[in-house]
Amino acid sequence: MSEEDDPVRERFDLLVNAPALFNATVTAVELDIFRFLADNPSVSFDELHAFTGLPAHQLRVLLHAVCSTGLLERRDGRYVNSRVAQDLLTTDAPNSWRHILIGWREIYYPAFAHMTEALRAGTNTALAAHPGDEPTLYQRLSHNPELEAVFHRAMSAFTLKSVDALVESGEFASVRRVLDVGGGDGTTSTRLAARHPHLTITIFDIPSVSKIAAEATAQDLGDRVTVRPGDLFRDPFPDGFDAILFSHVLEIFSGEQITELLTKAYHALPAGGRVFVYGYNVSDDETHGWYSARLSLYLNVLASGQGMAYPARDYEEWMRLAGFSSVRTLTGLPYEHGLTVGVKA
Repeated sequence: MSEEDDPVRERFDLLVNAPALFNATVTAVELDIFRFLADNPSVSFDELHAFTGLPAHQLRVLLHAVCSTGLLERRDGRYVNSRVAQDLLTTDAPNSWRHILIGWREIYYPAFAHMTEALRAGTNTALAAHPGDEPTLYQRLSHNPELEAVFHRAMSAFTLKSVDALVESGEFASVRRVLDVGGGDGTTSTRLAARHPHLTITIFDIPSVSKIAAEATAQDLGDRVTVRPGDLFRDPFPDGFDAILFSHVLEIFSGEQITELLTKAYHALPAGGRVFVYGYNVSDDETHGWYSARLSLYLNVLASGQGMAYPARDYEEWMRLAGFSSVRTLTGLPYEHGLTVGVKA
């Protein structure tokens, strides 16, 4: 195989140019170029010039960059969306990639410039860019409500990309009251409650996030989705639930902390109660998964200084250590996700 035909070399060429091309794509999103082309298929440079208001030379540079990714195409001198751009980048809906990309640019990706320093130090040194003295990004974002809102819009949008695999899993048919630990802005709880009318769900998260969740869920499902502020480690889990859900939260922590939280869940549940862990799973040999890799780096460089997209076998082991039995994992879910389930005997 020649160097030109080597897929790893092709991927390398993309990687070394990806930061600039990613930002060009987000700029095109912010300028509403993809949405304009969705409403006006096949437009000229002059039409895009008039729409965006960019200087002609700078627009030329931007369009070249975005066309090089394949997201825009140029046919007979006129610009059109690719199929992928048309599907992913033309709406402002709650699950739009628009929110995800802007959130990653504003919060995630600036931190990666500090990766070498953070990995050498063994802690999330990039957190220093955010005001406060708390040890995690999630806590420090409470000092910047505007950025916190950007973060939760991005998180919610990406959750909506994958959450239907959880909602449609069939695992919630036999439970009635769910405690959603670290439930964020309520996106997962709202989706679950809407799909399963027999469920009532309580979101348990830090006060600043609980406020966002209370506002987001107040008009949707009445008292079927409620909010209870609390600290995952310091405060006891409320009782009266027959299931506890950890969705996109345990990955933030170390194995010891995860075992502590699962043990806490075990003691809060009645006999027959179930625990659900939903989130990213790296491949068993820890060599595959772009989304999992990005998440793991983000956690260690910025968010918490630990954690990762653990393989399913790790969650299964920690559940058993906490006392759960009948432990199993549903694998192969969208965006490298898995659902690990345990039962309190």
